[in-house]
Formats: sequence, structure tokens, C-alpha cells
Amino acid sequence: MKISKRKQNSMDGFIPRRVGDQLGNLHFSDNKQVFSKLPENNLLKTSGETEGRSLGHSDIGRDIGGLNFDTSLTDMDSISEPVEKLSRKQRRILKKQNKKPKSLIKKIIKVILILLALGILSVGGYFVYKFISKGNSIFQGNVLGLFSNEPIQKDVYGRTNFLILGTSEDDPGHQAGYLTDSIIVVSLSQEKKDIYMFNVPRDLRVKYGMACPEGYSGKINSYFSCINDGSTPELEQERLSSMRKMIGDIVGLDIQYSIHANWAVLKDVVNAVGGVDIDVQGSNGAPGVLDRNFDWRCNYSCYYVKYDNGVHHMDGEHALFFALARGDVLPTYGLSRSNPDREANQQKIMIALRKKAGDTGLLTNLGFISKMIDALGNNLRTNIQTKEIRTLVQVVGSINTNDIRTLNLIDGEEAVMNGSGNPKAGDFVYGGLQKFILKNLNSSPVSREAAPTVVLNGSGQAGLAKIKADQLEAQGFNIALVANAPDGKYAEVEIYKIGEGNEVTSTKLQDMYNVEIKNTKPPVLINGNVRFVVIFGPTNI
Repeated sequence: MKISKRKQNSMDGFIPRRVGDQLGNLHFSDNKQVFSKLPENNLLKTSGETEGRSLGHSDIGRDIGGLNFDTSLTDMDSISEPVEKLSRKQRRILKKQNKKPKSLIKKIIKVILILLALGILSVGGYFVYKFISKGNSIFQGNVLGLFSNEPIQKDVYGRTNFLILGTSEDDPGHQAGYLTDSIIVVSLSQEKKDIYMFNVPRDLRVKYGMACPEGYSGKINSYFSCINDGSTPELEQERLSSMRKMIGDIVGLDIQYSIHANWAVLKDVVNAVGGVDIDVQGSNGAPGVLDRNFDWRCNYSCYYVKYDNGVHHMDGEHALFFALARGDVLPTYGLSRSNPDREANQQKIMIALRKKAGDTGLLTNLGFISKMIDALGNNLRTNIQTKEIRTLVQVVGSINTNDIRTLNLIDGEEAVMNGSGNPKAGDFVYGGLQKFILKNLNSSPVSREAAPTVVLNGSGQAGLAKIKADQLEAQGFNIALVANAPDGKYAEVEIYKIGEGNEVTSTKLQDMYNVEIKNTKPPVLINGNVRFVVIFGPTNI
């Protein structure tokens, strides 16, 4: 017998059959029959057996594991009587009879779990339905975005800025409801955990950059309706985008988000939280606030806005009218500044809402959430994405109410706007306004104290004082003057403090340079406003 020496391809140890081979054939190279003759009687014999056993036949009486192998595979093939099949009903009865009886406690637990699951699904489904039906008209994106936690946008200073616009087109008794009676900028910092807010005066004169009913320039409150007058979501987003750009250019901020709300939102949200507590203070020493502008609703038999100075609890309707009051109908008192008083009161209501929702844990209350969806659904539009909502709620919730600050653009020594709501520097001149806002939004305790500081170079190294002054200014110090020190010998750093107070600045300087601050007269003449003199001597780089 010759075996071919040609190498056979194999896979996993198996040699493939040659073409033409039949299952069971031997894989030899020639066609000779290996067994030329098979036994005619196929009997299997073992040593000591007198009788042979046919190959493939069972042994009668041999059992394995109690099973008689008379019914072997070979025998099964020869069964001629078919096995009677059970009906579906019989199988169910048999299965039920074979089941072990469940205890009563297990049955009760199962029922409770089923009812609980159905309750959760029904509540969850209800809120998903509400959000789909109303939420999609408020936010950008779809309901699946609620399961995301997308970071909110920031400007170069790490702040997130919002523009809130309030209009009264939902009030049938309000004339010119299309005007933006409320324009509020809100800026929050995730890192500093603070919020700043300020009103842009509704009477601020601006250049529209387009032809509007008032012309090419006029009051800012009419610009929103001038952009377009359509009612589609796309046109609403166009109005919001244009307002973000307009207000951002005026105040010097990158405004990422905008919100347009009807006054019904304020009323419904205040009612949803159970009312708010407002500290009412009449302006210019008035004993309270009175405005009869809204009392025609009750034929002047009631007062919608009449409060003594002090804290008052207001429901949604009274909070709304208090936010709109500006003393333009006699008799009136406590609102002598008109729009600035109204804007200050609007800020009070917003802070009170944040405090009420945070202190009472309403953000986790399903009933409150349902009311909020109803309140916002038909009366608020924004460019906020659904995938950003969770992050935004977490950020706002992490900021303490005491860290919400308001900026007054009209009052005080640093006022940058006049009583009519326009820049002191003149119409359309916004540089002073922008500087004031950026200084406050990016402020630190040192910058808020703003102690005038003089930086002097006593080292003989050219430009050292300017380098050091820039470093201090970056830390929030108010640098009043940079110059050379009088001739003399100076330590590496000498710090002189003039007058009392300014403890924040004093502590910061000590921490930075690890030197004792001197209360003696500095070696240089200074004016009455300077509070610190810092002299840098030799060995500084």
C-alpha cells in the first residue's frame, strides 16, 4: 500500500476529503479494498462467550441506571404505535398540578410589587407626556435630552450669562404688550458659586441697525418686536438671538442664553411655590408703596399695590402687579424713581423665588414640577437645550441665596447711568457701563473693597513697578499710581497702610508678601484717597 506524500492542507487537525470521497471511505491514495472480504455473519464475540452478539443489537436484561435498554435507539425506530399527544389544556392542568403551592406572603408581596411598578410607570409616563406636550415648545432638543448632563456654556471669564425678557402680550388690559417691559441680565459662575443680576433700563436709547416704527434709533424696549412679527418657533428664536447680540454689545458680555416670558409665568410660578415674602421699601423715605394703576380691575374698590415698609407675603397676582408698579397713576408714593424702582422690585421677586424653591426643596416635589410645566408651557420660550437642564438646575441649586447680588447702574458713587436710564457719558456711549459690569462680575473681596494702592519702584531695576502693579491688578487690587520711589534704601517689599479699615486688602497683601504692614508715614507724599503704598526694593525679579 502506497500513501501519497503530497502535503495535505489541514484545519484544526482534520485532513479534508479528496474529491469524490464518500462519507465513511478510508483516505488512502489507491483504490484497493483494504478489507477484501467482510465476515458474512456480523457477530461480536468476547473472550469466554459461547454465543456471539450481533453488532448493533441490545442485550436482553442488561440495565443501566434502572433503564432497560430493550428500548434502545434501534428498538425505538421500530415502534409502530404512535405516542398519544396531550392537548394544550391537559398540559396546563398537568403543569399546574406539578407546581409547588406559593405561600400567602409571597403572593401578597408579588401583588404589592406589581402595583408599585404600575404606579411608578404611570407617574413617570404622565410627566413624560406633559414634557413632550409642553416642554418641547419651551426648550430646544427632545425629551431624551433630559437623561443627559451636558455642561452649560461659559464666556472667557468662566461665567454663564442669561438675558431674561418680559412682555405683556398675554394681558388683554395692557397697552403695548409687545414691548419688553423687563430686561434683566443674570450672570452665574460655577467656580465662584455666585450670581449677579442687573436690569437694562427699558428707556435706554440704542441704534437698531434697521428701520423700526421709531426710526433707526429709539428705546431698547421696542427692538424685540421690530426684529420680526412672526409666531413660529424659528422666528421666535431669531428674535431671541438678535436681542442677545444687541444687549451683549451694549453691556460688554457674551450672552449665551435668552428667555422670553409672558407675565403669566411670574404669576403662575409664584403661586406654584406658595407665594413669596418681599421686603417692601418705598423710595426717597416714603412710608411704603402705593400705585393705583391696576385698581380699575376691581372698580377702584381695592388696592393691588399698597404696602407699608416691611416684609409682605404676596401671591402670584399681587407679586405680578408689584413687579409692574412704577407710580405712573395718581395717587402714588414710594415709586418716585419710576422704572429704576420697578426694576429693583423685580430683582427682589426673583431672589425671593430662588430662596423659596431652594429652602423648601420644591425642585424634588412632583406636584410642584407638574405646576411648573403647566406655568411655563404656554408662556416661556428659550434657546436652552434639554440636555443642559440637569446641569443648570444643579448649578443654580448649589449657589447660596446670600451669594446672589444685584448691580445698581443708577444709584451710588459709581453710578454709570442717569435717571432716564441712559449712560452718563452720553447717548450710545457704553464704555463706562461695560467697565463697571465687568469689574463687578469678575470681582473678588479685594476688588470689591477697591482700596486705592500706589506701587513704587525702589530697586533701580527699570520696569519693575509696572510688572508688580500688573500682578496686583490681576489679583483684584485697585492700582491708583505706578511710579519710582524717592532715592533711598528699601527692603525687598515694604507696605504702608494709611487710615483704618480695608482689612481684606491688608490681609491679602500680608499673605502675598509675608511682611508686616507698617502704619507709619510712607516715604512719599500721597493724596487723601490712597490707602496703601507698596515699595519694591532690590533683589526682586
